[in-house]
This record gives sequence, structure tokens and C-alpha cells, in this order.
Amino acid sequence: MPAWGALLLLWAAAEAVKDCPAECTCQALETMGLWVDCRGRGLTALPALPVHTRHLLLANNSLSSVPPGAFDHLPQLQTLNVTQNPWHCDCGLTYLRLWLEDRTPEALLHVHCASPALADARPLGQLTGYRLGSCGWQLPASWTYPGLWWDVLLVVVATLGLALLACLLCTATEIFD
Repeated sequence: MPAWGALLLLWAAAEAVKDCPAECTCQALETMGLWVDCRGRGLTALPALPVHTRHLLLANNSLSSVPPGAFDHLPQLQTLNVTQNPWHCDCGLTYLRLWLEDRTPEALLHVHCASPALADARPLGQLTGYRLGSCGWQLPASWTYPGLWWDVLLVVVATLGLALLACLLCTATEIFD
């Protein structure tokens, strides 16, 4: 029986490793899941990662951004090493920043930006506000803001109301005189 168990375990490990990206090396873990090592491979984009990835090493590559949702299909992912990459720290890196902040906030101090100039050589965890760019969170221009027209209409109605009240007061004081 132990021989069948060992064969089953070997088969499961072989199946898990078969989805390994060509640019990386994968090792099956005893506790199920994969150790995916893509360090120092000159990657400029993330490879297609196996769904059972538990530990992902992407250090020392040429990655400058991570697409939003890149790790959402990896529910077992526990360890992510993205140090020593030329990160372009703008709105495009917001997903990576939030992912690390939620899972391993201490890693944010080890991920350094290469560009733009406002963020150069700073840890990703120290960037806030304007250093990451506006990220589409700008308020709409005041002349296109739909509430502006309602505000203008309210001022006009209030002015007309005050003018009518003044007329009524003038008329009422003339009657009582």
C-alpha cells in the first residue's frame, strides 16, 4: 500500500509541475502547491503561472509593471518576491502595491522604484498621493460637473425668492403706512 501512495504522490507532483512556465523552474511541495522560481531570467512580463503556485520568486528580472488581477487566479499564493526589478511606480503598480500590502506589508519596503523621477529609488511602501500619479481619481472639471448646474439653479431660485420676499415686504409696509 505504501508503494501505491508514493506513486500517487509522484503522479500528483508530476501533474502539478507540467504547467510550469518555460522561463521558470518549478518544484512540487510536499503540502501540495508549487515553488515557482523565475529569478534572474530577464523577464519583462509575467509568464503564465500555474494555478497551484504557492511560492513565486520573480526577483532580479526586468519587470516594470504587473497587470491588474495578475495574481487573482492563484488562491494558494503565500510568498511573492519581486525585489530587484526596475519598477515603474505609477498607477499601473497600484495592484501590486495593494496585493503586497494585504498579504506581506513588510515586503513593500524591499520593492524599490526605478521610475518616474518622483519615485526613483524609493521603496514602494513609502509612495502615496501624487508620487503614484493621479490614478484616475481626479475630480471632474467644475464646468462638467453635473451638480454645478443644480447649484446654479438653486442660487437663481433663491435669488428670485429673496426678490419676491423683498417686494412683498415693500408692499406690506406701504399698506400699513
